[in-house]
Amino acid sequence: MSEHHHLHNINDHHHEVSAKSVKLLILSFVINMLLSLAEIIGGIISGSVALIGDALHNTSDALSILIAVIAYKIGHRKASIKYTYGFKRAEIIGGFVNLILLFISGCYLLIEGIERLISPQHIDGMLIVIISVLALIIDTATAKISHHHAHHNTNMRMVFIHNLADALGSIGVIVSGLCVMWFGVYRLDGIIALLIAAYMIFQAVVSFPKIVNILMNAAPEHLNRDEIIKAVCAVKGVRNVHHIHVWSVSEHEVSLECHVETDNQDAVKEISQLLAEKFDIHHSTIQTETGHNCHDCEL
Repeated sequence: MSEHHHLHNINDHHHEVSAKSVKLLILSFVINMLLSLAEIIGGIISGSVALIGDALHNTSDALSILIAVIAYKIGHRKASIKYTYGFKRAEIIGGFVNLILLFISGCYLLIEGIERLISPQHIDGMLIVIISVLALIIDTATAKISHHHAHHNTNMRMVFIHNLADALGSIGVIVSGLCVMWFGVYRLDGIIALLIAAYMIFQAVVSFPKIVNILMNAAPEHLNRDEIIKAVCAVKGVRNVHHIHVWSVSEHEVSLECHVETDNQDAVKEISQLLAEKFDIHHSTIQTETGHNCHDCEL
């Protein structure tokens, strides 16, 4: 005969995106869309593929901001009968969509940059510089807004990478425009486009495994399953631990379930407290068993 115990401690995290930041992101979305329109028009008039590429990347930036805001709103909805874990993974899904946008934009810009290297065209350096300076100011401001949460939130990290790449791209386009004005060098436009594309693709590839691991219910990289078993087995009265599963519900919320053989009535409470304090696992489901099985703590 077994009993099922469930302890869920709510832990306040200081890594959540603030409501003020969300409002600033909405404003950034509108400004970035207007900037993209100006860059596309300017790129067509000036003949600069780097500026058009920067505009397309800036559009993906704006979309990434919009996705981040939508994901934030969904992610903070309360759990329902159908979605019993709540909507915390909405931000992870948003980050995954942003990652795909980043990769596709990088691939497109890569193709355009190669074509421009093969067939360089005349471009208007002065117009490129003026629009790119404006873009740099806006991109830097938007990157600063998202940077505060970039280390703790995948969705915001994708937004920050988008904006940082665009800011770097704007600097590159400015350099390209100046080289056209001063030295008549047109191939640099394609080179800058390739550098921006390489950065975008690299960041997308590097960020892919972490997001997929969370979506696939993989155990967090910082947690060692054997260490958890060893710690639980050290609790007084615990003879063995088996059927253990650890996975990430969201970036900062880890869940665990396991079967524990023990006659200690206080074991569940002690184990739950141990998991919270030592491993930062605040959502644990522990089933106790009194019978003996082969998965003892000496293994």
